[in-house]
Amino acid sequence: MYIAAIFKEMKVTEHISRAKDTLISFEVLPPLKGKTITSLYDHLDPLMEFTPSWINVTYHRSETAFKKKTDGTFEKVEVRKRPGTVGICAAIMNHYKIDTVPHFICGGFTKRECEDALIDLNFLGIDNVLVLRGDAEKNEPSFIPEKDGHAYAIELQKQVVNLNHGLYLDEDIQNGGKTNFCIGTAGYPEKHFEAPNLEIDLKRLKDKVDAGADYIMTQMFFDNQKFFDFVKTCRNMGINVPIIPGLKPLTTKKQLTVLPRIFHVDIPTDLSNEVMKCKTDAEVEAVGTQWLIQQSKELKQFGVPVLHYYTLGKPKVIWNVVKELV
Repeated sequence: MYIAAIFKEMKVTEHISRAKDTLISFEVLPPLKGKTITSLYDHLDPLMEFTPSWINVTYHRSETAFKKKTDGTFEKVEVRKRPGTVGICAAIMNHYKIDTVPHFICGGFTKRECEDALIDLNFLGIDNVLVLRGDAEKNEPSFIPEKDGHAYAIELQKQVVNLNHGLYLDEDIQNGGKTNFCIGTAGYPEKHFEAPNLEIDLKRLKDKVDAGADYIMTQMFFDNQKFFDFVKTCRNMGINVPIIPGLKPLTTKKQLTVLPRIFHVDIPTDLSNEVMKCKTDAEVEAVGTQWLIQQSKELKQFGVPVLHYYTLGKPKVIWNVVKELV
């Protein structure tokens, strides 16, 4: 008789509350359409050596493209290059017996589609979500919500909280089944680029925590002092949920301009000076690896609950970093 391996799903906050030391977690991209799940397992297999507490899986909204037809005219089509976030989370849980955290975004979804996706996650036993607004559609200057969709992350978060209380969009559903999602929200040590200033950005963050967010996952940063200041300000404002630093290695010289432009983060002078001396990307990767090792050691000494690494195609670099910490 087949007996399934014992695996009990846990919330992110449960992992943190039970931990005796700083935890490790990783974030991955869904495979490009046409790739198999094996490509993701090949990416994760070496990192499983460090027994991460959970794996985040990003979500990528569809993009509008124009496909040329045989008559010379163009047809507007919706293309999703990295589909399958929910299925990938379930596959990772089944394959590795580990918790997963799907990213859950406003962009591209109506409220009813959000509800249906949450129900699917609940049926699969996935009880963690990282709630985000998501990026603007490609080639759009600003974020535009779907018709009958959410414009802000806090609106989507409130929908998750309502479902946790058994409140569905259809008011005729009485005594609806309650979900049990642990809700993460995004924080920006260097402020969200659309916020007029850091003070207002932090007030919006507190609103999300007061509305039910259980923990904060930060945008990447390369200057630990900015994270330390961010945590101190949050605590002074009464934001007392766990704050998890998001970390990414610098691996190419091109990133000196790409990361500040896309993610609106500063590259410290000491790091940029060392990268500028490099003649190859291999040399940049070595510099970025050492910087991330020191960042991680400082953050661990500071007492962060989790070191969360954006692997994003660089599992070997992350492996080289984490092996120096365990």
